[in-house]
Amino acid sequence: MANFDLMRRLTVNEGGKIIMLVMDGLGGLPMEQGGLTELEAANTPNMDRLAREGTSGLSIPVARGIAPGSGPAHLGLFGYDPLVYDIGRGVLEAIGIGLEVGDGAVAVRGNFCTVDADGKITDRRAGRIPTEEGAKRVEILQGIHIDGLNIKMRVGEDYRFAMVLSGDDLSDEIDDTDPQQTGVPTLPARAQTPAAERTAGLVNQWLAAAREALRDHAPANMCTLRGFAKDPNLPKYADVYKLKAACVAVYPMYKGVSRLVGMETIETHHDDSIQDEFNTVARVYDDYDFIFCHVKPTDSRGEDGKFDAKAAVIEAVDQALPTLIGLNPAVLIITGDHSTPAKLKAHSWHPVPTLLWAPATHLPDRAQVFGEREAMMGGLGQFPAADLMPLALGHALRLVKYGA
Repeated sequence: MANFDLMRRLTVNEGGKIIMLVMDGLGGLPMEQGGLTELEAANTPNMDRLAREGTSGLSIPVARGIAPGSGPAHLGLFGYDPLVYDIGRGVLEAIGIGLEVGDGAVAVRGNFCTVDADGKITDRRAGRIPTEEGAKRVEILQGIHIDGLNIKMRVGEDYRFAMVLSGDDLSDEIDDTDPQQTGVPTLPARAQTPAAERTAGLVNQWLAAAREALRDHAPANMCTLRGFAKDPNLPKYADVYKLKAACVAVYPMYKGVSRLVGMETIETHHDDSIQDEFNTVARVYDDYDFIFCHVKPTDSRGEDGKFDAKAAVIEAVDQALPTLIGLNPAVLIITGDHSTPAKLKAHSWHPVPTLLWAPATHLPDRAQVFGEREAMMGGLGQFPAADLMPLALGHALRLVKYGA
């Protein structure tokens, strides 16, 4: 992983440009024993060419056997040890949609969901309502007032929203209220420590009011809260890596984690196509040393259990890939933050196929295509995702020699 003190000593201001393309939830599994994964089944001539010319491997987002959330998984890709920098999803979502998280404030991400007459969840994502419907529900919830809490809210993408809670002596040591399954009620906010009991009580007052306010607004007739968190004040890219870095992403959470590490976020729209995103990368390419580009639908299709649809997203990325290749970066990394096999309909612990293409500085391995099984035999081996940034900097000739 990136040793930040070492990186500060060794990084230089000049060198080649780096593009990190992250297909969220890229890794997969065969639907039947002996079959192909989503990536292996997809028709990807451009990625396969880069695999032949580059070096492949499997990255481990957090630790072996651990299924990561998107926040820690992206921190790992950016070189931050996720076990050291433990950040709740709430602050990522809130900062990503432009809410300020001040000192002592607690941010939390919300999901609208559908509950039945008994209060049991029938759809954890409220049928993936469009953003404009989510905005209507947020407007309703903004009418709730709880003594002791100052609440700021904003809609995110689709069924998501974020809140920032401020007040006296608030704690973020609170469990999620999403049970992560259907057929059961939403959970109360539970304090993890005695110091968090007061905050949990205030949140439960808000949840009770939200249930009443949303009762007649199916399919988004209730909500769950996840990732209570405060701003962790992370080390920044410009300080650690001496990089002017940018983020091109559609979904707020990924903008949030990028802003936390000091990247500038490039304005995009929620309906941007993959080609539009890549065109945005090309438009700003000359202004930055490092560009992180995020593709979300691979993860969404995996969570929905749609194998063919996930493979189709990968194919769409491949079709647009010449736009990035044509920029001639010193280093192009293609990977995912974690695996989301359609077979499991969830994030999983499986290592993530990773491709590093750096024509001037790497030794190609024997991989012929980009896929999980070829990556198992690739030159990068299996490695912690947090090693990617030092590898990228080295191949971009942005690190000087260590020692005499």
